[in-house]
Amino acid sequence: MKIKRENSIAVVIDVQEKLFPMISENTILEDKLCRLINGLKVLGVEILVTEQYTKGLGLTIESVRNALGNYYSPLEKMSFSCCGLDTFENKLKQSGKNTVIITGIESHVCVLQTALDLLDKGYILVVVEDCISSRNLNDKKIALNRLRDEGAIITTYESILFEMLGHSGTEEFKSISRIVK
Repeated sequence: MKIKRENSIAVVIDVQEKLFPMISENTILEDKLCRLINGLKVLGVEILVTEQYTKGLGLTIESVRNALGNYYSPLEKMSFSCCGLDTFENKLKQSGKNTVIITGIESHVCVLQTALDLLDKGYILVVVEDCISSRNLNDKKIALNRLRDEGAIITTYESILFEMLGHSGTEEFKSISRIVK
């Protein structure tokens, strides 16, 4: 099944200032997440942002906030799963999209629990492997294995951008090509 932009909405989960420095390979994650966000904006894909207990964990990191631009309107949550927040679920329903692209931290906690809840609700779930992480890479690996077993689609940021783009020879293609280089 191909991932189509007109059916998709993306979620950036809890990429926050106080937790981010402890995340494995965080500079790689930061770069690829910003590239994905910029590509999704070119493709016109809506992006939701969550923050877990902002008072304790801070805001979304500055580079991601800058990449998000006008999309940065965080939904604060206390539950690990984004689905524990009515505003999040309402925004998903209002979008009318059936495919949810998941990014963020931590892979084995908030990302995993959100993904499992969304799968239970019947959404097609796409996890962008190089745009999620945990403090411990083994936790990320186990979470990805579980999500794959549960029916999530696992992909990379570059793959999903070109899949949703569909063809070359357009201004969007030129923009996406510049982003991934």
